[in-house]
Amino acid sequence: MLVVNLFYGGVLMLCWTRLCVALHVPHGQQLIQDHNPTMTDHQTMSSTETLEKTSSTSTVSHHSPHSALCYEDDIFTALHEGVGSDGELTNSSLTLFGVCAASNDSSGSVLSELAKETSRNQRNGLEVLHPAGVLVAEENDSGMLELTFDLPPSPLLKLSPVLLLAFERQLKGGNLDVTFTSPSLQPHTQSVCISGETQHILLTGKASEGNVCQKWRISAETKTPDMKKSLKGILIGEKSGSNISMTPLLLFSGRTGTKTRHTHVSGSSLASSSQTFSFLCELRRFLGDVLPKEHPESPPLQLDSLKSMPPLSLGLSSSEILLAGLINSSSPTVFSFTRLSSTFQVHHGQLALPHELLEELRQRLEQIVMQIMGVIREEEVGHRAAGRLERLRELSVLPKKGPAAGESQYRAFLLLKALQTVAHTYDLQSRLRASREGRNTPTRDYVCGLSSLTVSLKRHVVGPDTATINNCRGSCAFPLVNANNHAILLNAHTESGTADERAPCCVPVAYDPLEVVNLNEHGTYLSIKPDVVAKECGCR
Repeated sequence: MLVVNLFYGGVLMLCWTRLCVALHVPHGQQLIQDHNPTMTDHQTMSSTETLEKTSSTSTVSHHSPHSALCYEDDIFTALHEGVGSDGELTNSSLTLFGVCAASNDSSGSVLSELAKETSRNQRNGLEVLHPAGVLVAEENDSGMLELTFDLPPSPLLKLSPVLLLAFERQLKGGNLDVTFTSPSLQPHTQSVCISGETQHILLTGKASEGNVCQKWRISAETKTPDMKKSLKGILIGEKSGSNISMTPLLLFSGRTGTKTRHTHVSGSSLASSSQTFSFLCELRRFLGDVLPKEHPESPPLQLDSLKSMPPLSLGLSSSEILLAGLINSSSPTVFSFTRLSSTFQVHHGQLALPHELLEELRQRLEQIVMQIMGVIREEEVGHRAAGRLERLRELSVLPKKGPAAGESQYRAFLLLKALQTVAHTYDLQSRLRASREGRNTPTRDYVCGLSSLTVSLKRHVVGPDTATINNCRGSCAFPLVNANNHAILLNAHTESGTADERAPCCVPVAYDPLEVVNLNEHGTYLSIKPDVVAKECGCR
């Protein structure tokens, strides 16, 4: 019996020191738990089952920030871009981080220091620590929400941390004024102003004295019940039982002279990120800036369900003939990188192009960069797009003389495919505008022609997260548009009035393929999905 008691006691102590999370989740509360790599899948499942049995309405989500592509890179970029040419924070930066413009809180000055630190040190001036778990509880009596953060032991906690709550999706609803209160904050009470442009909530914390596992309990209170409902939707989803929709991290300034840099296993720094990782994150932001922002009503569609040619591995042994065809292709490309772990940050994709093909890649890339620069100026797509394109060029530069590194070839190839996608999109938009302007007949009577149709793709893609596949609409009355002999005879036959047959229909008669670049733990692969984008219509 003594041996059994000692065994169970040791197990309980081990669980507490590793997880530092409460296993009891009261009714109406939701837990988001960062995946602990020291736990086996069986142990993780056991904890999950325990939580779910405790409360039928609680939701457990292993939402590791390391699995969210570009999660930290986006935050550091937002900080880096937060300071204007005059050295001061822009109004858009204050809104982005939920800082109230007229507030007397210290959050504005702290944000300014973080932005300047990031700018001075090329994003390497900050340390990052991720909470082991987050618990959101609704306090019905007080009308407040309580957030509990379980922080793992770390010497970083002796510094003054900044708690950042980041949201994956754009926040919906009206403006919210929220007050956060906790002894763990400094000052204890802080105000946050949330709007549709807010993506992060910034709170300034208080340094701890010991290197121990601790909890931060923070109360969130709004002015009105309607605001409370909106805040609850932001933190734990709009539907009951949905996953917590924000990811927390703690930022620590590296200017304090601490010797703890790169030593904490739960933290990470962009200094260890490969150039390829930085390139892909910059590429995702660039595509988000420059591509038209379509918001289709359709649910996200799975690319895996499409018929596909055998995938091509993009690496040192890739076929030169296939690579040459891809370099000269103008088909749109979707970059789909799913279920990535932190190992992706040290991914090194490489190509080994022969001299002639490498020179063709370099020339085509230079030409299309100039073309897209013109698109950026003409379409006024955003002031940051040009700077991000220049950053992408720097990360994928191919020297005119001498050999080019395999990773540079890899990045230059992906950049060419991305810019071909942008050019294809704007060329199609121009054609559609010209087609609409040339129609003089009423809308219901216009002749068969191409129309825009954009569908939503599943999440976890670098970009774009939609695909414009187009469709054909319009009349197939005589004279038929782009008709074949069958359609001509069918039309004559049905117009005689003696046959019960369908009349010719306006349908796609020519297509462009969709190219999909997928990166996983095994490497980078490109698959071609034929007959996806309608590019020509006819009566059939």
